[in-house]
Parts: sequence; structure tokens; C-alpha cells
Amino acid sequence: MTMHALCSRRNFLHQAATFTAGLTVARALSARAAQAPRRKAQIAISLDLEMSRNFPTWETTHWDYEKGNLDADTKAYSVEAAQRVKERGGVIHFFCVGRVLEQENVDWLKGIVEAGHKVGNHTYDHVYVLAKTQEEIQFRFKRAPWLMRGKAPAEVIADNVRMCSDALQSRVGIKPAGFRTPGGFATGLEGRDDVQKMLLDQGFTWVSSKYPTHKNTEAGVRPTREVLDDIAKTQAAAQPFVYKSGLIEIPMSPISDIGAFRGGRWPLEDFLSAIRIGVEWAIEHKGVYDFLAHPSCLLATDPQFKAVELICDLVNKAADKADLVDLGAVAASVEIGKS
Repeated sequence: MTMHALCSRRNFLHQAATFTAGLTVARALSARAAQAPRRKAQIAISLDLEMSRNFPTWETTHWDYEKGNLDADTKAYSVEAAQRVKERGGVIHFFCVGRVLEQENVDWLKGIVEAGHKVGNHTYDHVYVLAKTQEEIQFRFKRAPWLMRGKAPAEVIADNVRMCSDALQSRVGIKPAGFRTPGGFATGLEGRDDVQKMLLDQGFTWVSSKYPTHKNTEAGVRPTREVLDDIAKTQAAAQPFVYKSGLIEIPMSPISDIGAFRGGRWPLEDFLSAIRIGVEWAIEHKGVYDFLAHPSCLLATDPQFKAVELICDLVNKAADKADLVDLGAVAASVEIGKS
């Protein structure tokens, strides 16, 4: 081996070692931020403002093409849920599909914001942010491919996110309070540095994209102790962390209303049991619990608001062991941990 080749090899090995060391440090910093101790549990109620297939009736599927066309009952449920939570000293973090803002009247949403609740970006058309083909982006784009206008999927997705932010600013007068991906992913945005960068470039410091895998039942079968215990165990995988890019992840806590009522077709009492288990786990471990639900689903399955009231009651009962917060407060606690 020549001296030149030997030096080149040494340089390569040095660079590789430096890269590996840097990667290790970055991962360690992310882990340290995610594991920074909290003084108390942080409990969040987050509701996605979109229409959901199979609700209010099982045969209803056309919402896949009209995700943002909220009906009067869904809007009324959202407003009352916000009022009930505020009366108990908390806030709700909503995530809005941008097409909602095409409706003639958005005073109901302005009222929610004026009451102190948060509204984040949920894309304009409820698009799949991991899509790599036109067909994957959303039902509407598959039916009407001309909406792509010759753009690559990544460009269409970035535009869809940006358009939702623009709509919130134009119709409601606010910047989006964070970003939630339509659909949750078992590993969040791990391995998708491109999506992380797109969100960071648009000014987002945190995302809610991870929904940990957990056991469920077959449709119409009530959850066993084993299923509920697995949901409790999975809460540990639903804790905030920081990607190498610096983007903060705030996972959604299982089980969602869609998982319970569409996937398992559970009775409400079993859904409430799973919520209680998740919140109590967070309180015991000074962790985070992010309740994920949809007013369009809850109005048919929980018309008396038992889920949100249970969460408020559990937090109030915990006294100084837990706070009912928005996801921005959760992100801020992770940022403090990074320092």
C-alpha cells in the first residue's frame, strides 16, 4: 500500500469515526432530552377537526373525500367539549384540516381560540405525509390526479401543509400551534429526514406523528385484561423525544377513539377503562398522556362527553401530581430538558 493510499485510508477511518461519534452524541442528547425528569405528569386532550368514515353511521364512507366538510353536529361537539374542559381548568389542543376553513362561517373556531384553546396544523386535505406516489397522498388526489399539477408527491405534501397554515392565518388570524400528521406511525418520522426537514423549514419545532403499536381486539370483541395491560405498557413508548434533526416528537397515546370504536367496536365503558389506565400510568410515572380523538367520532360514541370529563376528573384528583396542558407546554418541557 502506498503512503498516499495509507493516508487516504486513515483519513477515511478518521472521518467515519468522527461521524459515528457525532451520531452517538446526537442520539445521547436526544435520549437525555426525552428522559429529562418532570416534576409532575402532563396530560393533554387533543381532538382532530375532521370528518371520519363510519361515523356517525357505519355506512358513511364519503367523508374520505370531504375530510374538512365538518357538519353542524361535529362543530357543536367541539365547542361544547372546549367549554367543559375550560370549566375544569384545562384546555384542548385541536388539529384542524385546512379545508374546514373554506366553510362560510368559522366563528365557532374563532370562539374556541378566544377561549384559550390551541389549534394546530393537520394539513389542508388530510394527506399522508409519508407518501411517495400520487395514489398514496389522499383519496381525493387519487380520484382527481390533476390536483397534483405535475408536482412530485413531496412538493404536493409540503404545499398542503403550508396551505393549511396560510388558511389558519387568513380565516382565524393565528399561526398553527404545532403539527399533527394525518394518521399515526409506529415509529413516527424516524427514517424520514426529508419530512422532518420540511416541517422545520416551515417553522414547526414539534410534531405529533408517532402512535405506538399495541394490542387490540377483533371487531365486536370486548378487550381482555391482556389487551388493557398491553395498552398500559405501551404508554412508555408514547413519551416525547427529540429526533436527530432537532424536531421534537410528542406521540399520541393509545388507544384512540378510532382504534376503539372502528377497529375494536368497543362499548364506551371499555374505552373509558383504557383512558383511565393510560392517564393513571402517566401520573404514576410523571409522564405524558396525549389523548387522541375526533369530535366526528365521539359525538356518535360518547355524546355525554364522558371521555374528556374523565380525563379532567383524574387530573383534578391527582392535584399537584399532574397538569392538564396543551402540547406546546409538553414541547417546552422537552426543550428545557435539552438544555
